[in-house]
Amino acid sequence: MIIKIKVKANSKKNEIIKEDAFYRVNVKSPAEDNKANIEVIKLLTRHFKRKVKIIKGLRSKEKLISLEP
Repeated sequence: MIIKIKVKANSKKNEIIKEDAFYRVNVKSPAEDNKANIEVIKLLTRHFKRKVKIIKGLRSKEKLISLEP
């Protein structure tokens, strides 16, 4: 399953918000040295209880995420 997310780094708290066509993922980590991407993967793995992989948008706010069974 592939989902679209929009990431906001340097947020006050870690959270996942379901929007119409995508998920908004707020993370505390800064968007440098891949810290925000690592936090996004950890947060989504806990939320969906599945293995998560970023397939597009490593350096972008908008990302495509693969959820593996």
